[in-house]
Amino acid sequence: MSASDFFRKIPLFTELRDDDLDRLCRLAEEMVLEVGDVLFEEGSQGDRAYVIEEGALEVFKMSNQREVLLAVLGPGQVLGEMALLEDRPRNATARAQERSRLWTIDQMQLQQLMNRSASAAASMFYTMLARWRKIESQLRQSEKMVQLGTLTAGVAHELNNPAAAVERGAVQLESATADMAATLVHLSQMELTPEQHEVLDQLASRVRQEANDPGYLDAIARSDLEDTLEQWLDSRQVEDSWELAPTMVSLRLSDQELDTLSAAFTRRQLQAVIRWLNANYDTYNLLAELRQGAKRITTIVKALKSYSYLDQAPVQKVDIHQGLNDTLLILRHKLRQGIEVTRDYDPDLPLLEGHGSELNQVWTNLIDNAADAILMGHPDSGGQIIVRTRVGTPPDDGWIVVTIEDNGPGISEEARDRLFEPFFTTKPPGAGTGLGLDISYNIVVNKHRGEIKVDSKPGMTLFEVWLPVNFERQAATTLREGKPTSA
Repeated sequence: MSASDFFRKIPLFTELRDDDLDRLCRLAEEMVLEVGDVLFEEGSQGDRAYVIEEGALEVFKMSNQREVLLAVLGPGQVLGEMALLEDRPRNATARAQERSRLWTIDQMQLQQLMNRSASAAASMFYTMLARWRKIESQLRQSEKMVQLGTLTAGVAHELNNPAAAVERGAVQLESATADMAATLVHLSQMELTPEQHEVLDQLASRVRQEANDPGYLDAIARSDLEDTLEQWLDSRQVEDSWELAPTMVSLRLSDQELDTLSAAFTRRQLQAVIRWLNANYDTYNLLAELRQGAKRITTIVKALKSYSYLDQAPVQKVDIHQGLNDTLLILRHKLRQGIEVTRDYDPDLPLLEGHGSELNQVWTNLIDNAADAILMGHPDSGGQIIVRTRVGTPPDDGWIVVTIEDNGPGISEEARDRLFEPFFTTKPPGAGTGLGLDISYNIVVNKHRGEIKVDSKPGMTLFEVWLPVNFERQAATTLREGKPTSA
């Protein structure tokens, strides 16, 4: 098939005049790709469009270090024209899936084609629109899945520590329980008096109290006390004093209580009592650790459920503070990397009508971006994120304002003007899809009739989110004069 016959069958060139088509055929160049050959890479500058005559090419985009397949293009399809017409870097990579033959059209040729043929321009427009919608839909889904995977990994990391503590405590508790039973049997053979049993009852209460509410001592003070109590035990011929002294310190017994304990029991009885105290403290201390671990797991699961608004109506009363706290908890694994988070909440903030899970997605995107900016700008020294809330005052009453501020390197003025464009990202290719802020903008502005403002300079970036307390009522009206405008 001649080049002229081939191009004539492609919608983009169908209506071209014969002389224009002949000129295009003369200037177009043929090229061949072998399997695996890369035609162009994401982020590269576009200077040519391509028409596939034979074979197949896969178009993919890197998102969070993985390939997202956008399309597989075959004979008769055009690719590479979007970057060419927009004069922007390629937003995807094209690679030969099988041996392929293509025709190349340079930028000037394509521009002349659009100028000479209205039908070609219309065909190009609809081709680009359909491709844009397909790419955006696929990447939005991919972005959500990546974010879900990131959050899941973070939650799993947060759950791992308390779960491991519970498992470890359960194993240790088995041994501690056996030791406590053994010391109790030994103590029962001491023929204790009623008065001595009363002392033991008081000590048992003391053990439970201290095990559940251990006091804090710095390492030096604790070491000094252990030395003192080890000498006290040695003076009363209690064996293994070095092992028992730490428990005696944890029980915080005063000198008077120690003297009372020494006077109440014989040397042989005292040794049995000290060992019984040690076993009891170990057992109750492990129970306290198990309880704390289980409580931590419950807290994380509760936060995750609250974050996702499971089993709740699409529109509900939303506690913004709860959503922010849940988000910070879910992202804590990332914020631990030297980032200090400050909460400055308005105690009078009302509940608002809204889509809670989607607003939490906004907080996730903004806080995650702030953390990324800090980690890129202060990889060693860390940084600070400040989360503030306030109620709008007249003439902005009926509004809630949430600000996320970080002390990262800031956003350039040029980038700031494009922040909410789909696919625009300041991160290197493969590190982001450029949809996080676009998604956030749509949730806040289109779905909740709110606004997002951005202020940035070196060392400070601030996102300010305005939300009406009742977005359904706000949807019936326009923003009154004095309301914030789109960034």
